Amino acid sequence: MTLNQNQFRLLPSVDELLHTSQGMALAETFSHELAVSALRLSISQARDAIRAGSPCPSAESLLLTAELHLQQQFQPRLRPLINATGVIINTNLGRAPLSQASLQAVQRVAGGYSNLEYDIDLGARGSRHTHVSALLRELTGAEAALVTNNNAAAVLLGLSALAAGHEVVISRGQLVEIGGGFRVPDVMRQSGCQLVEVGTTNRTRIADYAAALTDRTAVLLSVHPSNFLITGFTESTSIASLVELAHERGLLVMDDLGSGCLLNCEQYGLSHEPTPQESLAAGADLVCFSGDKLLGGPQAGIILGKAEVVARVARHPLMRAMRIDKMTLAALEATLRHYQLGEAEIRIPIWRMISTPAEKVARRAADWAHQLTAQGLAVHTQPGQSTIGGGSLPGETLPTMLLALDAVSCSLPLETISQRLRTRHTPIITRISRDTLYLDPRTVLEEQDAEVIAALQAALA
Repeated sequence: MTLNQNQFRLLPSVDELLHTSQGMALAETFSHELAVSALRLSISQARDAIRAGSPCPSAESLLLTAELHLQQQFQPRLRPLINATGVIINTNLGRAPLSQASLQAVQRVAGGYSNLEYDIDLGARGSRHTHVSALLRELTGAEAALVTNNNAAAVLLGLSALAAGHEVVISRGQLVEIGGGFRVPDVMRQSGCQLVEVGTTNRTRIADYAAALTDRTAVLLSVHPSNFLITGFTESTSIASLVELAHERGLLVMDDLGSGCLLNCEQYGLSHEPTPQESLAAGADLVCFSGDKLLGGPQAGIILGKAEVVARVARHPLMRAMRIDKMTLAALEATLRHYQLGEAEIRIPIWRMISTPAEKVARRAADWAHQLTAQGLAVHTQPGQSTIGGGSLPGETLPTMLLALDAVSCSLPLETISQRLRTRHTPIITRISRDTLYLDPRTVLEEQDAEVIAALQAALA
């Protein structure tokens, strides 16, 4: 009898493993059927290892492997992670993290019943849109407000309600592609309107819009290029000019701001980002933008504008398909309260990241490096740039201090370190550039610092 055959004989049966205390605990925790399936898989893998020359694993090892299989199987697919990439509004990583007040608001309404569509004062049916409409009007100066489940829905709904069967005029330079390969022209066509392109990629004048107007024109649409830049020989038409032309002809102006920002970005060393307040003050009839970008709240499409125009949009049948749920409303209301109280840059995570001075970020990076080098690990700090991301303020960066691991100084390949960090129970996402792995403290929440240090120590071991 060969050595391998002897090792095969040592393998316990599934039934033997199930009758151990660990096996019974697995069956009780996950169910008998799942425990059996995991143990069969564990034994099968052990057989493969024996064929390759390994000795038979112990019963404890087989049970542990089965338990790990089950834990992995039932680990949530969508789970939290730590963003060390330096991209503040990272679309792949869920865009804007919510404030603590927003999280608490979601928990309060999600655990039971709520007055989602119930008017407590009247004791009768109410509207879910009233919960944030007054706040939005106060913060932006809009006559009326409405909220959908994202900004693409807001654009589609607005055009469907205001321009189906009619022409919508837009500059060629604003026919942008948004995330996931979706393009503004495609969204527009789904609304049933006819797209009329005017001007050129880099220059569109008010005369171009005027020349394109017909008796079938309903809307002049402006789309803010919030995810790209056109530089050099350029010219665009202001919202105020579009409003003047449109209202002379009895038409409407719709302004898709994309990211949407209620604060003055310039005070943080960034370029100017058009705000809903500015667009409404210029006379735009309808303004829409995202809730989970520069607003710093949950995914939502916010619609603001003239009362009569917003009412037309609210009455459209698509509104029901695009409405938001109670948890999103709760998070959005809490986010807007931060602006109302003047505490957005303190309470809203993305604004806290944007407004944090470079010196404070540098101190955190230095502290990380000090703790790791004290353990004999080869790391150092290096100046760098954080980006806003998420289709907001393209090309704009903030000075930061990075924790850096050079390939020549590490005993492990950088890809291996990156993978170890990425495959933790709470993944840490980093970036590699020019043979160096970087972690940016600006996008790591301060309460996550200790976990980052511990994870790096384990990954570099």
